[in-house]
Amino acid sequence: MKTTKTIALAVLAGATLASGAVQAATWSDSFLGYRYGTGFREPSNTKEVRKHVLQFGHASGYAYGQNFLNLDVLQSDKNDPSSGADTGATEFYLTYRHQLHLGKLLDKDLSFGPVKEVALTAGFDLNTKNTAFAPRKRLVVAGPTLKFNVPAGFFDLSLLAGKEWNHCGLAFCTDHEHGFDAQWILSAAWGVPFQAGPVPLKFQGFINYNSEKGKDYSGVKTEAETLLRTSLMVDVGQIAAGRKNTLLLGVGYEMWLNKFGNHATAAGVTKPGINTYAPTLQMEWHF
Repeated sequence: MKTTKTIALAVLAGATLASGAVQAATWSDSFLGYRYGTGFREPSNTKEVRKHVLQFGHASGYAYGQNFLNLDVLQSDKNDPSSGADTGATEFYLTYRHQLHLGKLLDKDLSFGPVKEVALTAGFDLNTKNTAFAPRKRLVVAGPTLKFNVPAGFFDLSLLAGKEWNHCGLAFCTDHEHGFDAQWILSAAWGVPFQAGPVPLKFQGFINYNSEKGKDYSGVKTEAETLLRTSLMVDVGQIAAGRKNTLLLGVGYEMWLNKFGNHATAAGVTKPGINTYAPTLQMEWHF
């Protein structure tokens, strides 16, 4: 019950902040995206998985900070099957982050060196997937963020404390509703537009390094994990119609090491499928 209340309060707080920020938004950017790759992996699965990913993203700023929300709908092929079927699994993954810009809030210049602002970041991740494992991830995070002075773009570096709860529907799991230990998350995110001759490009992405988070559902020690997701996009809308940041096409790459903190079995044997190295094709339509 305490865990449920904690998650509910985090979700409510995030929704309240988002609602207030939208009402007083000074800028906003929403987009629909799509990415496709054939080299995705899943822990304990020996096969490569093909995935289609539909994405909705939204970012907005207001007088004292900004919001970021992202929903991915991931459709796997049959190599990552849904529970009790020979069709591919479907996953929903929602991320929300709110930044409170302390310099603006305190009306002080907190810049130093290449850093233009110091922020406090808080938010949550939620997911569900219709596999036999049946994950239901609930992650809350909070911590400081350094916002770097990047011309025409952004680069943020955050050190977050995180706490995760999740579910395991497999019979061998000794703890089906599991609360992991608190962990540290070092996170960088960037979006940098630039020109290559006459071609307008954008280099964007994020990388998260998550510390180990105690033992998993079967009492096996987790390991630190790293997730990199990045892309190089061509601003096709600007080239074709002079409409900047509307239609972007490009290529991306996902690297995920020790996915979800997995590494070895209780017998000490390294699990298959814990590392992903997947090129992707990507598209974004901003509106």
